[in-house]
Amino acid sequence: MLRLPAPTEILPVLRTPLRHMLRQAPERPLTSVLALALTHLLRGQRLTERLPELAGKRVSLQVTDLDRELRFRITASGLAADWSAAWDVRIRGRFDDFWQLATRGEDPDTLFFTRRLAIEGETETGLALKNLLDGLEYDWRAHVRAVTGIQVPGPQR
Repeated sequence: MLRLPAPTEILPVLRTPLRHMLRQAPERPLTSVLALALTHLLRGQRLTERLPELAGKRVSLQVTDLDRELRFRITASGLAADWSAAWDVRIRGRFDDFWQLATRGEDPDTLFFTRRLAIEGETETGLALKNLLDGLEYDWRAHVRAVTGIQVPGPQR
């Protein structure tokens, strides 16, 4: 039987290439690629049910130690690159802190309250985003099922 690696096995391998890509690639094309990838990864996830309430909001992610900015517009189903207007919310921080947030290596509240990540802009939108991130529990089995229709068995008990 084919065994799919768990995300916890894959994520450490992606950290260095992602850092390199962020440092080297032009921001606008990179933002487009990341928007497509993140939207794909959101397929099958429960948090997509809450995206319509934020649809149209523009978010800037400023990676301070790499001197990079990524600008997205939230859509009803994910993200789109959007450099057309000013951001509604900006989240600033170092790559390692964004990585901790994305991989759930550290609690989002800790990252924000210790000011390792900072939010500025529309308070209501910023709070909604923070709450969305707080509730993120990535279900890779649901993702595989949504993309392929294949039911991935859970761990044997």
